[in-house]
Formats: sequence, structure tokens, C-alpha cells
Amino acid sequence: MPNHVRRILLLEAIHDVAAATFSDGGYDEIISIPRALSDDELLEKLPGVHLLGIRSRTRLNERTLAAADRLLAIGCFCIGTSQVDIPVASRIGIPVFNAPFSSTRSVAELVMAEIIMLMRGIFPKSQSLHRGRWQKSASYSFEVRGRTLGVVGYGNIGAQLGMIAEGGFGMRVIYYDVADKLSFGNAQCARSLAELLASSDIVSLHVPETPATIGMIGAAQIRAMQKGAFLVNASRGSVVDPEALAAALRDGHLLGTAIDVFPVEPERPDDVFLSPLMGIPNVILTPHIGGSTAEAQERIGIEVAKRLIAFDKAGQATGAVNALELWSEAPTSAFGYRQSSRGIGGAPKRVRIP
Repeated sequence: MPNHVRRILLLEAIHDVAAATFSDGGYDEIISIPRALSDDELLEKLPGVHLLGIRSRTRLNERTLAAADRLLAIGCFCIGTSQVDIPVASRIGIPVFNAPFSSTRSVAELVMAEIIMLMRGIFPKSQSLHRGRWQKSASYSFEVRGRTLGVVGYGNIGAQLGMIAEGGFGMRVIYYDVADKLSFGNAQCARSLAELLASSDIVSLHVPETPATIGMIGAAQIRAMQKGAFLVNASRGSVVDPEALAAALRDGHLLGTAIDVFPVEPERPDDVFLSPLMGIPNVILTPHIGGSTAEAQERIGIEVAKRLIAFDKAGQATGAVNALELWSEAPTSAFGYRQSSRGIGGAPKRVRIP
């Protein structure tokens, strides 16, 4: 099937560079919808779609995937892929691609900024000044230099955060990971999660959502942290027990926290957000924006679009999170063709639906 008869559906305001990358690759029919779709809407839109791009809010389950009668591949234009039923996608032969590296710097920068803001009490001081109250004080305000940062999950983001913290701010870095990881700089590997929690002034979480990580930071782990420590979570909302965290903040066991991810997140901007952490001093809550920078979204748009094109044109499943489940040895061409011409026609046919 030539490229110009492929149908591409991009959801959730994926960066325009993705559509441009497909267009440059010879694809004509690119449909962009700047929001997530419900199951019923997906059942209507997915038939006839060959390549699908989503972010974190669109949920692809067995019912919706069954309706995708022409679907060849799925691109998650983000880090995580938990929004896709991976076993079902694998069973019906659909590779799932993501962008595990493109937002690394953006997340690490946000976490470092939040660490400084927490240790200086910037957020409550700013709120107080907005209310007209001048409260200048050095109480509970600390430099980050010389402090110990404990990184839980020493992957791409955790490792880069450690390098920024050590190289740029003079922090001591320790980390814990279930897999053996090569340390960067002077970072040291903790023997256990318990050792890291007890040794860190700031704990930053950077783990994926798995059965082993869901609820891994509960009341016992929070109480095992040093009194007066800080906790940052920019990984997955299910990793931390928010009720236990709120209790530790209210009674002063922890001095502050920054949370970018939540167990339940609103699906639409006008949905109500609720959390037991609301209203507690020195608590920074952000709406899952770790990778939400112009630079990261542009990199993600290019990376995932190129992976989808490489799979479509040459059967290259490199980077698919379920590649090993689909086949033990990737074929040179998944569908027996290497069509790369633009085909007949003028400008690409792009449709943007409000």
C-alpha cells in the first residue's frame, strides 16, 4: 500500500512537527484532533486508521483496539505506555512505540527547580506575599549544596538529575535501582531502598508503574525517611500513598513535597482536581508537566513519528516496547514492500478537528 493512501490519526494536541515529519515522509492523510477521545469516540474514529498517535490521556483497551481494523502501529508521544493494553496490542500484532529519552532533560530540570524551591520555602513565601504579608525569615530555609539527594530509579531521568545535582549544585547523590546500573560522577549505589530513605535529605522518585512499584512509598517508607526531609515524585502517581504523605507533612515529619503525578488525574481541563495534599504549606502540586516544555514536545514529535515511519516502510520495530513479544527476530520488511515515494498529488491532506 503506497504512503499516500495511509490514514494517520494524531490525538491530544501532539506537536505539529509530528504531522510535518509524516508529510515529509510522503504521507498525505493526517488527521489531528487536539484532545483525547472517549471509548465511544475511538470506536467511531479508529476504523480505517493505519498509524495512531496518542499521549497519556487516550486509553486503548481490548474493545477499542478490536475496532482498529487497519491499525499497523501505535505511537505514544510521551514516556509511558500504561495507557495502552500492551498484551492485547501484542496479541493482535501491533507494535507500540514511545519516547523514553526526549523529555529526560525537561523532567530533570523541573525536579531540580522544585528541590531548590522546597528547601528555600519559596512557594509559601510567594503565596504570603501575594496576600500582602511580608514575612522575611531564614527559618527552615537551606542551601542544597552538601545535601544528600536520594534518587529512586536510576534510569535516564534519575541519572541526569543526579549529574545536574552533583555537577551544578554540589550535592551528594545516592541512588537505588532494582537493576544493576553504572553510576555517573560520584553517585553511589545504596544497598537497599531503606538505606536510601534513611540517608537522604531529599528523595526523588523516578520509577515506572509496575506491580512492584505501585504503593512502594507508603506510611512505613515515609516514616523511615529522615525527620525534616523532602520528597519529590515526578514518576507515577500510584507510587506514593498521598494520605500517608499528607499526614507526615501535617505533623512535621517531612518539611515539604513536590508532586507532579497523581493516582487519579483529571481527564479534561474543566474536571475538578482533588488531593489530600491540597492546602498544606510547602507543598508544590503541578499538573503532570514534567515533560511539558516546547523543546521536549518537539523532540518527542520527531522521535515517535520517525519510529512509526520506519516501521511502516521497512518493518523496523526498534524501540517498540513490545518488540520481543511480537517476534523474536524483526523482519526486514513487515509487509513486503519498501514504498517511500510521495505518490501522486499535491499538498498533503491534513484535517484538524476542533
